[in-house]
Amino acid sequence: MVNRPYRWYHHITLNAYWFGVSFMWNALHPIVLPVLVLSLAPESAKNTSYGLLTFAGLVVAAVVQPISGSLSDYTHHRLGRRRPWILAGTAASLLCLVGLAVGGTFWVIAASYVLLQCCSNVAHGPAQGLMRDAVPSGRRGPASGAKHLFDMLAVIIAATFAGRLMDDGVQDAVTMMALIGGVLVAFTIITTATVHEPEPEAVAPGRPALSLRDQLAALVHVDLAQHGDYARLLAARFCVLLGTYAVQSFGLFYFRDVLQVASASRATSGLMAAVALSILATAVPAGNLSERWGRKRPIIVASAMTGVGMALLLAVRNTVALWTVGCLIGAGMGVFSAVSFAWATDMVPAAEAGKYLGLSNLSTAGAAAGARLLGPAMDLMNARWTHAGYGLLFVFATAAAFVGLVIALGIPDTPSAGLREARRARPQADTLAAERGA
Repeated sequence: MVNRPYRWYHHITLNAYWFGVSFMWNALHPIVLPVLVLSLAPESAKNTSYGLLTFAGLVVAAVVQPISGSLSDYTHHRLGRRRPWILAGTAASLLCLVGLAVGGTFWVIAASYVLLQCCSNVAHGPAQGLMRDAVPSGRRGPASGAKHLFDMLAVIIAATFAGRLMDDGVQDAVTMMALIGGVLVAFTIITTATVHEPEPEAVAPGRPALSLRDQLAALVHVDLAQHGDYARLLAARFCVLLGTYAVQSFGLFYFRDVLQVASASRATSGLMAAVALSILATAVPAGNLSERWGRKRPIIVASAMTGVGMALLLAVRNTVALWTVGCLIGAGMGVFSAVSFAWATDMVPAAEAGKYLGLSNLSTAGAAAGARLLGPAMDLMNARWTHAGYGLLFVFATAAAFVGLVIALGIPDTPSAGLREARRARPQADTLAAERGA
């Protein structure tokens, strides 16, 4: 393998894979799975059934991703460290989609979904390591912004197709799964065929080869004492994402029960599109600006915007107001997602990027899993007081966002390469100005 310079268009090819992944999960979680659960589970236990099912799958995701990422750190293959894992995980995911398409019972759907989480995350951990391997310091903010641009484009397109194919009157799961599989394969090929991984020596110079026993020990060794700021960043991410995933998870049921819209799946897809457009408008500029302003200030502002938006959801009683508040939440999440991922990429050690960025899934999938545990509490409260469970949902989401803000306040900023260069240039500019004045 030959190391090649990083060009602007690598933002596109590097992140194409994330379009396919985002398309899959943003069709399945907010629309496809809730619709399937409504058709296969008792009405009175819909939140519980969906919540516990997705909780189990996301726990699997949180465990598998750092393991596969760490294994890829030690992989030696002609395709590189990351690509063999990405290809294998994607291929296995297609088999799981078949199970979701043809499963006629709740338990077949449940088994297929949990296996899909496992197989998909075999690819996710190594894919996150690509960002640290291939993107030089000073370019990670824009690269992270591009990643979230692809994510949100996929959200809009996935919401459009899933809202129609899984409508309340017409449910075509086979076509939906075929579309998901085709998109996932196409965009995985773009990334794996075009991204050139650097030589291992360029990523981790002088790193000794480890025995199998030492590699297994390295899988579970995480030095949080040395990387304490990274752990605090993951905690802040966990809290902010916990609130947003909670609202996203049970949104379709909220449309159906409280707002009583004609088509809950289409209303959910419309809200997803509104939020995604806001994230599209903010993710790339936020990633670019964080190279000059540092990572911390945008994170604080974004957490506050998200928390305020969640609080306003308590007063919403119609879809127009909901979409307006959704745009505010989306703008906050666009900044938060792009900048926090760039910040995490800065913090992790290059030699173990797969493992440490895989651990970031403890904040992502872990938050998504934790959010699903609200399902039983919501059903209990709804049974006792009409729609009270949805009030609990919005209070919980608001509190989670502001707890994340407080945690982020305690993290010292780590200036990006662009900001460090600007700070070095400032004294020189001041000196030249003083000389001219003299």
